[in-house]
Amino acid sequence: MQQTTIQKSVKCSGIGLHSGRKVELVLRPADEDTGIVFVIKNENGTRFLTPTPESVIGTGLATTLGQGKDSVATVEHLMATTRGLGIDNIQIEVTGGEVPIMDGSAGSFVFLLKGAGIRRQGKPRRALAVAKPFSHKDEDKAIRVSPYDGFRVDYIIDFKHPLIAEQRRSFELTPETFEAEIAKARTFGFLRDVEYLQKNGLALGGSLENAVVLDEYGVVNAEGLRFEDEFVRHKILDFIGDMAVSPLPLLGHFEVRCSGHAFNNAFLRELIDNGASYLRTVEAVEPQMAARSAEKESEAVGVPALA
Repeated sequence: MQQTTIQKSVKCSGIGLHSGRKVELVLRPADEDTGIVFVIKNENGTRFLTPTPESVIGTGLATTLGQGKDSVATVEHLMATTRGLGIDNIQIEVTGGEVPIMDGSAGSFVFLLKGAGIRRQGKPRRALAVAKPFSHKDEDKAIRVSPYDGFRVDYIIDFKHPLIAEQRRSFELTPETFEAEIAKARTFGFLRDVEYLQKNGLALGGSLENAVVLDEYGVVNAEGLRFEDEFVRHKILDFIGDMAVSPLPLLGHFEVRCSGHAFNNAFLRELIDNGASYLRTVEAVEPQMAARSAEKESEAVGVPALA
C-alpha cells in the first residue's frame, strides 16, 4: 500500500470547545514521509509540531498536544479522521489554539477531507504491527492488544445512568467502516457537569449543537441520538484518534474497557516505550472490508462531563 496525502488545501472555521471562540483550520497536502504535522499559529508566530505520545500534554475534556509554550487542543476527532481515511501525510494549520469542535463528531472532517480528495504517493506506507500481546490495566480500566493484520477494536463502556449502563461494540477499521459507523458519533456529557464547567470558565464552547447532553433521565437534545449505541461509538472514535499520535499507524486487535483520553495515552506511551519487545515495523497492506460484527444494543449509561 502506498502513502497518501490530500489533493488540495481546504479550510474551515468553527467554535473551540475550550475557549468558546472562533478558531480556524487549514489542511494542506504534504510530501512523502512527512507524517501528520500541526502548524500552530499564535502570538508567538508559527510553530510546527509532529504528534507523538509524549507530545500529549493534556487530556481534560479532550486531547491537547504541546511543545514548549505552544499547544493545540481537541485534536482527537481530526486525528481519528486522518487515520480512519488512511491519510499519511498532511499539514494541519490551526489558528486559535484549538481544532474546531464542529458538531462534536468527526463527520465534518470526513466531508472536508473527502472534498479535498486523497491521492496516492510514491513510497510504501509503513506501520507498527503488534508482535505479541500487551496489556495495561488500572482498576476498572483496561486495554489489551494482540497481533492482528488490521486495526480492530472491541470496546466496552459501563456507566451508571438510566439510558445506557453497559454498551459493547466491535469495530474493524477501514475508510468505509469509519465513515459509515463511527465518524458521526458525537461527544457526550451530563447537563449538570457541563453547567458546572462553564460556570468555572471551562468547556465554554460546549452546547447542544456540538454534544449529546444528558440530564438525570435521558437525552436533552431535541433530535435524540444518531445511533442507539452512539456513546460507545464515540468512545471508539476517541480511541482511534488517541492511537493516531503513534509514530506510525498501529496494527493490532485492541480490547478496551472503560478507558478515556488519559488512560489511552498512558497505554500508548507504555507500548511505544516497550516497542522493541512488542512491536515490529512492517509495510502496510490494503485493508479488506471485514464482515460486520453483530451489534449488541445498550440499556443504560453514565458519562463524564464531556467524553
